[in-house]
Amino acid sequence: MDTKKSSTRLVIAGLLLGLFMAALDQTIVSTAMTKIIEKLGGLDKFVWVYSAYMIAMVVATPIFGKLSDMFGRKRFFLMGITLFLIGSILCGTAQNMDQLIIYRALQGIGGGALMPIVFTIIFDLFPQEKRGKMMGLFGAVFGLSSVFGPIMGATITDNISWRWIFYINVPIGVLAFAFILAGYHESANRRKQVIDWLGAILLAGAILSLMFGLELGGTDGWAWGSWKTVSLFVASGALLLLFLWAEAKAKDPIIALGLFKGRLFTSSMMISLLYGGVMIAAATYIPLFIQGVFHKTATQTSTVLTPMMLGVVVSSQIGGRFATKFRFRDSMVASALTLLVGCALLGFAMDLSTSRLVITLYMVVVGLGMGISFSLLNISTLSSVPPQYKGSASSLITFFRTIGSAVGVTVFGALQKGHFQSAVKSMPGANPEMAGQIKSGQALLDPALQAKMGIPADVLNTLLTKLGDSIIYIFQWSVILPIGALIFALLMGKARLPAPQAAAPGGGGGSHGGGDAAKKPEPSFQRS
Repeated sequence: MDTKKSSTRLVIAGLLLGLFMAALDQTIVSTAMTKIIEKLGGLDKFVWVYSAYMIAMVVATPIFGKLSDMFGRKRFFLMGITLFLIGSILCGTAQNMDQLIIYRALQGIGGGALMPIVFTIIFDLFPQEKRGKMMGLFGAVFGLSSVFGPIMGATITDNISWRWIFYINVPIGVLAFAFILAGYHESANRRKQVIDWLGAILLAGAILSLMFGLELGGTDGWAWGSWKTVSLFVASGALLLLFLWAEAKAKDPIIALGLFKGRLFTSSMMISLLYGGVMIAAATYIPLFIQGVFHKTATQTSTVLTPMMLGVVVSSQIGGRFATKFRFRDSMVASALTLLVGCALLGFAMDLSTSRLVITLYMVVVGLGMGISFSLLNISTLSSVPPQYKGSASSLITFFRTIGSAVGVTVFGALQKGHFQSAVKSMPGANPEMAGQIKSGQALLDPALQAKMGIPADVLNTLLTKLGDSIIYIFQWSVILPIGALIFALLMGKARLPAPQAAAPGGGGGSHGGGDAAKKPEPSFQRS
């Protein structure tokens, strides 16, 4: 048994750097894509630079979460950093778009190991009275990465090279690796382990089929009703049913289905799913609205989400501190209500004449509502499961949030596209061929494509107005998600963390060996 004491400062520094690196790479690429396409080509494939990372991460997340429960956190966190750095270096050396997509998938696998294990280590390392504060700190990293990602991407691309948006990960990752290697010590696990390979394969197949269906559906040759698209969704459903059957039989399943019998656990998962949809709607369509209505370029709107993400940072800290003061239900009800107000403001109070300042205030409200979930849902989830399931449980928060984002961007994209095309077709003297060319209207925001299509200035302004209306339409539909989250928040029950107490001798100084199933579940929440 390793009895060394973990160095808390080194571990915190390593975890913060690792999480920031993985979260940053979801946003830093966005403002560099124009330059990447210019150098590598592959305009028809560029969306897969994002999709490959997300698909790989969502597949890897629950698997690495379970493995960390079985064999310990440290080795898989270090493995995640290693895979992420190898992927980053390869991305920087990519000579064509196909290579870049493959290397981004490798990055995504590494990211799938990093994100859930970070929060599990925090829960292992700190006593109950400090967990809320630490979860708030780490939850804020997501907001900060969204603020700095587009800015860093634009700055590095303009002043150095697009390749350095990937190379910048190397010093960050090396430091994170060194800090965790030197500072984090966990109990050795001597229990005989059995990996649920069948469950892992079926889960990966179900997720891949779903994600490819969502990504390819509605594109050229992949109409939503085509046999190819439908077959992917059918395959996903069939594999999911087989996965559930296999998990019910498995001795040590990848996902313990019994966890979903807990009301607190299930509610936390569903809220994470719904919040993922809201976040992707805001992050995708607010910049498009600003570009279209205020006639800004993509580079000029690289900081447009900053107010919302600063709201996320602030409320993430608040959510973590509220964990020991209020019931999880009370904090999440306040969060869902705030988010509902923010979405309603964007959907029903905002119009094409609304000023940037007012839109900024609306965005702050959305951020304040959303941020609490980043810290509080991790705390509520990890507090509701026995120690041997903490890695798996933490991974499911990330998993459901990412699935929510993937489904959300697909559903909202279809709604926006349908509303926009209907508006274009209803224009006096509408050209059916033009309506087919601009599809969802996002092409109107590219000056080069505007010139190529030869759209007259007055018609272009009308089309941009229609684009703005279709985005407002999206936000009107988005209010359904916080309403659903509010319902699940009310179902969270009376669970809460205990009020801060004096730490037991030696408490919080070291790690509780990750994945030690021999430990008894700790009394991690109270009912009143």
